[in-house]
Amino acid sequence: MPADATLLKEVSLFEQLDDEERGILAEVIDLIQIKEGQPLFRAGDPGDAMYVVKTGSIELSVKDNAGQKIVLHIAEPGELFGELSMLDSKPRTATAIALHDTELLELDRDDLILLFKKQPEAALHMMAAMGEMTRKADALLRTRVSKNLNEEIEDKATMVERVADKVAAFSGSILFFGINFLWFASWIIGNVIGLTSFDPYPFGLLTMIVSLQAIFLSILVMISQNRQAAKDRVRSDIEYEVNVKAELEVAHLHEKTDQIRDDLLDRFTRIEKALGIGARAAGGNTGNMPAVAAAAAITATVSTAPGSNTAPPATTPAK
Repeated sequence: MPADATLLKEVSLFEQLDDEERGILAEVIDLIQIKEGQPLFRAGDPGDAMYVVKTGSIELSVKDNAGQKIVLHIAEPGELFGELSMLDSKPRTATAIALHDTELLELDRDDLILLFKKQPEAALHMMAAMGEMTRKADALLRTRVSKNLNEEIEDKATMVERVADKVAAFSGSILFFGINFLWFASWIIGNVIGLTSFDPYPFGLLTMIVSLQAIFLSILVMISQNRQAAKDRVRSDIEYEVNVKAELEVAHLHEKTDQIRDDLLDRFTRIEKALGIGARAAGGNTGNMPAVAAAAAITATVSTAPGSNTAPPATTPAK
């Protein structure tokens, strides 16, 4: 329904207009009332109008890849929203739901052009509102957007953890096995055949060195394994988010299909009501003529249909 000119006085976007200009604008602006919890529009819906909150509040939100709701903004009285889709004629990027019983002023593109002609400064107000939404989106991205989680783990690794990864990678190589084999063989053979006698049989020094090597190597390998377990958990989380996103996409397709079905049923119902009203109106003016005409049309259609065995009525030739 059209808005009252007195209501526009309380909205900052129209406060610079005089009474006559507000009266002209009020004739084309619609006043919308929605109940608490009722959605005004959803993400993906076509958008051809912007809204100014008169009373109440509107929550603007989106869903991330994991299906979690992200609240972008809560529009309070005097604030506008929905201008982006109206300007670029693209689908809505967010979902708007009333947090309380709310009254909104709806402006389409023609209303906005009329407003700018009456008050050019209103364009600056709208640009300021869009800039505020952009700033909030930037702040939200800085707090929520993350890099590749494996890269984050690498960035947070300490020097000991980096050394442990390198030692664990080297200790599992053929090169490490060859070096130890040659070292032990040279040590034992040299002390047995008399080339050197600093560690004779039973090679106590070699035993101590090997034990210390095994201790430190096992500790470093365990540290590396713990980091690998953390990476595996990260990979599991990523796979889980991918699966959740796929499920949400399928659920979203089902919702869209159900919505299209409901819209079609609603349109068919209105069409049936309109046809029924038209038929009753015609029947009231001409008696039983619509019924007779409909029966004749059905008979003609059946008789002339392909594959029909009913012959058309014979005509008597004129004498």
